[in-house]
Amino acid sequence: MAEQQININLSPEMAEGIYSNLAIISHSSSEFVIDFVRVAPGVKQANVKSRIVLAPEHAKRLLFALQDNIAKYENQFGTIQLTGQPAKGSTIPMSFGGGEA
Repeated sequence: MAEQQININLSPEMAEGIYSNLAIISHSSSEFVIDFVRVAPGVKQANVKSRIVLAPEHAKRLLFALQDNIAKYENQFGTIQLTGQPAKGSTIPMSFGGGEA
C-alpha cells in the first residue's frame, strides 16, 4: 500500500504556541483527555489553556513519539533532570523550585 501525503497548515497564531507547565490526563473506555494548564506561583487557581482528546490508539502513538523524541533530546543535550516530582499517584506538585507552596 502506498503512503499518502498530508499537507498540514500552521497558522501564525497557532505557530506561537501556548505555554503550559502542567498536564492533567484522564481517560474513559473510548478516549484520553489531556488538559494543558499554566500554573503561576502563589496563584490558587489556574485555567486550562488547551484540551486535546485522543482515541486510545492515538494516545499510545503519542506516548511512543514522546519517548522517541525525549531519547533523541537526551542524546543531544543530556539527561533531563526531574525536580519536585511527586511519587506516582500523589497530588499535583505546586512548587516551582523555590520551596514548598
